[in-house]
Amino acid sequence: MTAGRLIVWRHGRTEWNLQDKIQGQADIPLDEVGVEQARVAAARLASLAPTRLFSSDLRRAASTAGELAALTGLKIEYDEALREIDVDDWAGLTMAELADANPEAAARIRSGESQRRGTAGETVEEVAERFAPALARVVEHGEPSDTVVVATHGLAARVGICRFLGIPQEYWPAFGGLSNCNWVSLLPGRGGRWRIEEWNAGSLPEPVMSDDPQR
Repeated sequence: MTAGRLIVWRHGRTEWNLQDKIQGQADIPLDEVGVEQARVAAARLASLAPTRLFSSDLRRAASTAGELAALTGLKIEYDEALREIDVDDWAGLTMAELADANPEAAARIRSGESQRRGTAGETVEEVAERFAPALARVVEHGEPSDTVVVATHGLAARVGICRFLGIPQEYWPAFGGLSNCNWVSLLPGRGGRWRIEEWNAGSLPEPVMSDDPQR
Protein backbone atom coordinates (compact mmCIF):
# COMPACT_ATOMS: atom_id res chain seq x y z
CA MET A 1 0.00 0.00 0.00
CA THR A 2 1.03 3.61 -0.45
CA ALA A 3 0.00 6.96 0.99
CA GLY A 4 -2.92 8.82 -0.55
CA ARG A 5 -1.33 12.27 -0.80
CA LEU A 6 2.24 13.55 -0.53
CA ILE A 7 2.91 17.21 0.27
CA VAL A 8 6.49 18.41 -0.32
CA TRP A 9 6.79 21.73 1.52
CA ARG A 10 9.53 24.33 1.22
CA HIS A 11 10.68 26.09 4.40
CA GLY A 12 9.86 29.69 5.32
CA ARG A 13 12.04 32.68 4.54
CA THR A 14 15.51 33.19 5.99
CA GLU A 15 17.68 36.29 6.12
CA TRP A 16 19.92 34.73 3.50
CA ASN A 17 16.94 34.23 1.18
CA LEU A 18 16.22 37.94 1.52
CA GLN A 19 19.85 38.80 0.78
CA ASP A 20 19.98 36.41 -2.22
CA LYS A 21 22.77 34.39 -0.60
CA ILE A 22 23.42 30.78 -1.56
CA GLN A 23 22.48 28.65 1.47
CA GLY A 24 23.06 25.05 0.54
CA GLN A 25 23.47 23.09 3.76
CA ALA A 26 24.50 26.09 5.87
CA ASP A 27 22.19 25.86 8.90
CA ILE A 28 20.45 29.23 8.62
CA PRO A 29 17.35 29.81 10.79
CA LEU A 30 14.03 31.28 9.71
CA ASP A 31 13.70 35.05 10.04
CA GLU A 32 10.60 36.64 11.59
CA VAL A 33 8.77 36.66 8.27
CA GLY A 34 9.71 33.01 7.72
CA VAL A 35 8.29 32.00 11.10
CA GLU A 36 4.99 33.72 10.30
CA GLN A 37 4.93 32.12 6.83
CA ALA A 38 5.37 28.71 8.45
CA ARG A 39 2.56 29.36 10.94
CA VAL A 40 0.13 30.43 8.22
CA ALA A 41 1.02 27.55 5.91
CA ALA A 42 0.90 25.03 8.76
CA ALA A 43 -2.65 26.09 9.60
CA ARG A 44 -3.68 25.39 6.01
CA LEU A 45 -1.90 22.06 5.80
CA ALA A 46 -3.29 20.96 9.16
CA SER A 47 -6.77 21.02 7.62
CA LEU A 48 -5.66 18.16 5.34
CA ALA A 49 -5.33 15.98 8.47
CA PRO A 50 -1.74 14.86 7.83
CA THR A 51 -0.83 11.49 9.29
CA ARG A 52 3.00 11.61 9.12
CA LEU A 53 5.50 14.45 9.09
CA PHE A 54 9.05 14.27 7.77
CA SER A 55 11.71 16.96 7.61
CA SER A 56 15.24 17.81 6.63
CA ASP A 57 17.30 18.18 9.79
CA LEU A 58 18.45 21.70 8.84
CA ARG A 59 16.92 24.32 11.15
CA ARG A 60 14.94 26.26 8.56
CA ALA A 61 13.07 23.12 7.46
CA ALA A 62 12.83 21.64 10.96
CA SER A 63 11.35 24.88 12.35
CA THR A 64 8.84 24.99 9.50
CA ALA A 65 7.82 21.39 10.25
CA GLY A 66 7.64 22.29 13.92
CA GLU A 67 4.76 24.68 13.29
CA LEU A 68 2.73 21.86 11.76
CA ALA A 69 3.75 19.45 14.51
CA ALA A 70 2.50 21.93 17.12
CA LEU A 71 -0.94 22.00 15.49
CA THR A 72 -1.31 18.30 14.76
CA GLY A 73 0.64 16.56 17.50
CA LEU A 74 2.63 14.64 14.88
CA LYS A 75 6.17 13.56 15.64
CA ILE A 76 8.72 14.96 13.18
CA GLU A 77 10.79 12.24 11.50
CA TYR A 78 14.13 13.69 10.35
CA ASP A 79 16.05 12.53 7.30
CA GLU A 80 19.39 13.96 6.12
CA ALA A 81 18.54 12.85 2.57
CA LEU A 82 15.96 15.69 2.52
CA ARG A 83 18.65 18.37 2.92
CA GLU A 84 19.30 21.09 0.36
CA ILE A 85 22.09 20.75 -2.19
CA ASP A 86 25.59 20.87 -0.70
CA VAL A 87 27.31 23.99 -2.09
CA ASP A 88 30.49 23.60 -0.01
CA ASP A 89 32.53 26.83 -0.05
CA TRP A 90 29.96 28.75 -2.10
CA ALA A 91 27.72 29.07 0.98
CA GLY A 92 27.13 32.72 1.85
CA LEU A 93 27.93 34.07 -1.62
CA THR A 94 25.30 35.95 -3.56
CA MET A 95 24.71 34.85 -7.14
CA ALA A 96 26.29 38.13 -8.28
CA GLU A 97 29.40 37.39 -6.21
CA LEU A 98 29.54 33.88 -7.64
CA ALA A 99 29.29 35.25 -11.17
CA ASP A 100 32.20 37.61 -10.46
CA ALA A 101 34.36 34.88 -8.89
CA ASN A 102 33.47 32.02 -11.25
CA PRO A 103 31.62 33.29 -14.32
CA GLU A 104 31.88 29.95 -16.15
CA ALA A 105 30.21 28.03 -13.34
CA ALA A 106 27.51 30.68 -12.93
CA ALA A 107 26.81 30.58 -16.66
CA ARG A 108 26.47 26.79 -16.61
CA ILE A 109 24.00 26.99 -13.72
CA ARG A 110 21.92 29.64 -15.51
CA SER A 111 21.82 27.54 -18.68
CA GLY A 112 20.79 24.38 -16.82
CA GLU A 113 24.04 22.53 -17.47
CA SER A 114 25.50 20.17 -14.91
CA GLN A 115 27.76 21.97 -12.44
CA ARG A 116 29.21 20.83 -9.15
CA ARG A 117 28.50 23.43 -6.49
CA GLY A 118 31.59 24.67 -4.70
CA THR A 119 34.88 22.83 -4.58
CA ALA A 120 33.45 19.57 -3.26
CA GLY A 121 29.68 20.03 -3.15
CA GLU A 122 26.95 18.26 -5.10
CA THR A 123 25.49 18.39 -8.58
CA VAL A 124 21.73 18.61 -9.06
CA GLU A 125 21.81 15.05 -10.39
CA GLU A 126 23.36 13.81 -7.14
CA VAL A 127 20.75 15.69 -5.10
CA ALA A 128 17.94 14.11 -7.12
CA GLU A 129 19.45 10.65 -6.65
CA ARG A 130 19.42 10.95 -2.84
CA PHE A 131 16.12 12.85 -2.55
CA ALA A 132 13.87 10.71 -4.76
CA PRO A 133 14.47 7.47 -2.79
CA ALA A 134 13.70 9.40 0.42
CA LEU A 135 10.28 10.30 -1.01
CA ALA A 136 9.72 6.69 -2.01
CA ARG A 137 10.52 5.57 1.54
CA VAL A 138 8.08 7.96 3.20
CA VAL A 139 5.11 6.84 1.10
CA GLU A 140 5.74 3.14 0.60
CA HIS A 141 4.11 1.84 3.78
CA GLY A 142 1.17 4.23 3.91
CA GLU A 143 -2.56 3.82 3.47
CA PRO A 144 -4.79 5.46 0.85
CA SER A 145 -6.22 7.66 3.60
CA ASP A 146 -2.78 8.98 4.59
CA THR A 147 -1.47 12.47 3.88
CA VAL A 148 2.30 12.66 4.31
CA VAL A 149 4.04 16.05 4.63
CA VAL A 150 7.74 16.53 3.93
CA ALA A 151 9.37 19.83 4.99
CA THR A 152 12.42 20.50 2.90
CA HIS A 153 14.23 22.91 0.54
CA GLY A 154 13.58 24.49 -2.82
CA LEU A 155 16.18 23.10 -5.21
CA ALA A 156 16.27 19.66 -3.63
CA ALA A 157 12.47 19.43 -3.76
CA ARG A 158 12.26 20.53 -7.38
CA VAL A 159 14.80 18.11 -8.83
CA GLY A 160 14.01 15.32 -6.37
CA ILE A 161 10.32 15.36 -7.22
CA CYS A 162 11.14 15.30 -10.93
CA ARG A 163 13.34 12.23 -10.41
CA PHE A 164 10.68 10.60 -8.18
CA LEU A 165 8.11 11.07 -10.95
CA GLY A 166 10.45 9.70 -13.62
CA ILE A 167 10.64 12.97 -15.57
CA PRO A 168 13.69 13.05 -17.88
CA GLN A 169 16.33 15.51 -16.73
CA GLU A 170 16.09 17.60 -19.88
CA TYR A 171 12.60 18.68 -18.73
CA TRP A 172 13.50 19.58 -15.13
CA PRO A 173 14.01 23.29 -15.96
CA ALA A 174 10.36 23.44 -17.07
CA PHE A 175 9.34 23.11 -13.40
CA GLY A 176 9.68 26.44 -11.62
CA GLY A 177 11.17 26.94 -8.19
CA LEU A 178 9.09 26.89 -5.01
CA SER A 179 8.32 30.09 -3.12
CA ASN A 180 9.04 30.17 0.60
CA CYS A 181 6.50 27.98 2.45
CA ASN A 182 4.76 26.86 -0.73
CA TRP A 183 4.41 23.20 -1.58
CA VAL A 184 3.89 20.54 -4.22
CA SER A 185 0.95 18.16 -3.81
CA LEU A 186 1.30 14.70 -5.33
CA LEU A 187 -1.34 11.99 -5.68
CA PRO A 188 -1.11 8.32 -6.69
CA GLY A 189 -1.86 7.97 -10.38
CA ARG A 190 -2.25 5.23 -12.92
CA GLY A 191 0.03 2.22 -13.04
CA GLY A 192 1.44 2.74 -9.57
CA ARG A 193 3.01 6.07 -10.50
CA TRP A 194 2.49 9.46 -8.85
CA ARG A 195 1.18 12.62 -10.48
CA ILE A 196 1.28 16.34 -9.71
CA GLU A 197 -1.90 17.72 -8.21
CA GLU A 198 -0.53 21.23 -7.55
CA TRP A 199 2.88 22.86 -7.99
CA ASN A 200 4.17 25.84 -5.97
CA ALA A 201 0.84 26.03 -4.16
CA GLY A 202 0.01 28.18 -1.17
CA SER A 203 -3.67 27.30 -0.91
CA LEU A 204 -5.49 24.03 -0.40
CA PRO A 205 -6.22 21.81 -3.41
CA GLU A 206 -9.59 22.31 -5.10
CA PRO A 207 -11.50 19.36 -6.60
CA VAL A 208 -10.93 18.93 -10.34
CA MET A 209 -14.27 18.66 -12.14
CA SER A 210 -13.59 17.89 -15.77
CA ASP A 211 -13.60 15.23 -18.48
CA ASP A 212 -9.98 14.33 -17.69
CA PRO A 213 -10.01 11.68 -14.92
CA GLN A 214 -6.52 10.86 -13.64
CA ARG A 215 -7.20 7.71 -11.59
